[in-house]
Amino acid sequence: MDALTLDQIRVFLSVVDEGSFPKAAKSLRRAQSAVTYAIRKLEAEIGVPLFDRSAYRSVLTPAGRALLSRARRIAEEAGAFREQARGLASGLEAELSIVLDALYPMPQIFDALRAFTEHFPTVPPRLHVASLGAAANLVTDGTCAIGLLPTNIAELAALKLTPTTTFHLCPVVSPSHPLASIQGIIEPHVLRQHVQLVLTDASTLTAAKDWGVLSSRTWRLADLGAKKSMLLAGLGWGNMPAHMVEDEIKDGRLTVIQPAGSDTLTPLVLGAAYISEHSLGPAARWMLNYLTSVASVAR
Repeated sequence: MDALTLDQIRVFLSVVDEGSFPKAAKSLRRAQSAVTYAIRKLEAEIGVPLFDRSAYRSVLTPAGRALLSRARRIAEEAGAFREQARGLASGLEAELSIVLDALYPMPQIFDALRAFTEHFPTVPPRLHVASLGAAANLVTDGTCAIGLLPTNIAELAALKLTPTTTFHLCPVVSPSHPLASIQGIIEPHVLRQHVQLVLTDASTLTAAKDWGVLSSRTWRLADLGAKKSMLLAGLGWGNMPAHMVEDEIKDGRLTVIQPAGSDTLTPLVLGAAYISEHSLGPAARWMLNYLTSVASVAR
């Protein structure tokens, strides 16, 4: 089957889709004899007949029906190969890598990805999720073209950033935690008696940095999901993105507290961070422009 060609597959599909050899010949702008020859050549190559020609109208044989879906996949893959090659030749990226800080509201990226795949069907997105400096490092080392990061992290990494969204950090504890029974402002000397769960990472960029740490007793976690689970288990108190704990607050599994020196809801601006616009390819620039156009940053 080394002599099997894409043209033979194309002719085979045309005969099936047009319903007859004459119509396929017209669609392909070829002589009917050329279409007939291509099908006979294909049948000789694969060793089975594809059409039953004994009746007035040629119909697919059982073998033809069995091979039809595979033939369509071959044609589709060949078309995708051709389109991607054209895109690469024009400077389009092979893929678009984006890193999301673990704090970033995931639903906000879904519409962007849907629109992106419509504009760049040959460029698959690759998504990473990391926290704090680890997320920024994936942009600075070139692994990712764009990072959806908090502004303070982007500033530490000397990245350019376009604000895209604002969310709020909310201090919470389990209802079984001693702090949950305190009404109103919780004084610093009381907070220092209890463990604060703090998000951290292994990068040198944020190794010596603390944000929102009010307790002298801290447990450090590199995973936001683990932090949430430990809060639910009553192992400490901590700040969480409000959108990640709203259901738990509503159903009473977490309680909002009011630490002294901290707002109940602390706004945090996030944005699309990148090294420079010159470092972005066409797909990455499109994504940056899209995220900017739908930005919802509280002023």
